[in-house]
Amino acid sequence: MKLTKTLLATSALVMTAGAASAIDLTLVSWGGAYQKSQLKAYAEPYMAAHPDVNIIWDESSAEAVAKLRAMNEAGNLTWDLVDVDASDSFRLCDEGLAMEYDPDELLAPADDGTSASEDFGAQIVNDCYIPQIVYSTTFGYRTDLVGDTAPSNICDVFDLEAYPGKRSLEKRPINNMEWALICDGVAKDDVYDVLATDEGQQQALAKLDTIKDQVIWWSAGADTPQLLADGEVVMGSTYNGRLFSAIAEQNQPIAMLWDAQVFSFDGWVIPAGLPEERLAVVKDFLKFATDTQRLADQAKYISYGPARASSAPLVGQHADLGIDMAPHMPTDPANAQNVFYYNFEFWADYRDDIDAKFQAWLAG
Repeated sequence: MKLTKTLLATSALVMTAGAASAIDLTLVSWGGAYQKSQLKAYAEPYMAAHPDVNIIWDESSAEAVAKLRAMNEAGNLTWDLVDVDASDSFRLCDEGLAMEYDPDELLAPADDGTSASEDFGAQIVNDCYIPQIVYSTTFGYRTDLVGDTAPSNICDVFDLEAYPGKRSLEKRPINNMEWALICDGVAKDDVYDVLATDEGQQQALAKLDTIKDQVIWWSAGADTPQLLADGEVVMGSTYNGRLFSAIAEQNQPIAMLWDAQVFSFDGWVIPAGLPEERLAVVKDFLKFATDTQRLADQAKYISYGPARASSAPLVGQHADLGIDMAPHMPTDPANAQNVFYYNFEFWADYRDDIDAKFQAWLAG
């Protein structure tokens, strides 16, 4: 279901013949707690400061590549700003579907004058990607369904004897293939070299075969928290912010399994070919939404780390719960003892081929 919000943007950008004229923009995101954090941290403040732009929130980020390809082929671009994970930004940039930009021209410097390019640093992973947050895909488990010894290792997901019951995994190869290889004895540093081969892909699928009949496959980030809350699965993967919401905000009997959490980034791309009027408003919104304070403010609503170095010291308490947010971040030292780093370029190169094999395996 689409979430529609009205966002007011600068009248100076939409003024024609001395009168303000409303302009509709469509922002694409993921829904749920993450989209709510975007709304609270920078959409609503921007709305309060600027009168005249209607923004429609579309929750289709999971299909961003396919939909932008289709819009390009049809010559009908209906999206104005799209939130994507970093790997999808490589594909969109390589295919000319996302606009290249100069960080120091488009984005605000840090409060101390540090340039945007330096402040975001290596998280600007390509010429089209505008980082927002650091997040992880990890596991949650039902504390009352795992017995006396809680799972502490990623390979507990594959241990049906110690932890019987259903698991939930995302219905795509990303992360699942990496975890499968790690739990089949492949060293973390070698995972992508192995996964680049047909033999390595078959090895990962064979490991997943060992739990396939105990898996409920999810497509939306909200699925695993709901399955855990309903007791339909004993453990399941999803985004750490979704699990934080279930644990801290909903008081569900769920705990986090941080081992081998997969670090990734999420951010914006501007679709290539926007009309100048719409592009001007998008740029104005982006400069505001990605500044030091706004990205720090986002952490008041969700346990994702801000992408700017200057924002990290400003992360404080949850806006409603009053709890310190730093210990709930995937980047907290206690949570980041055995991180697995997602390889964006690998998946940009191999995604379509491995997707096809994975879907065939699922159907088999």
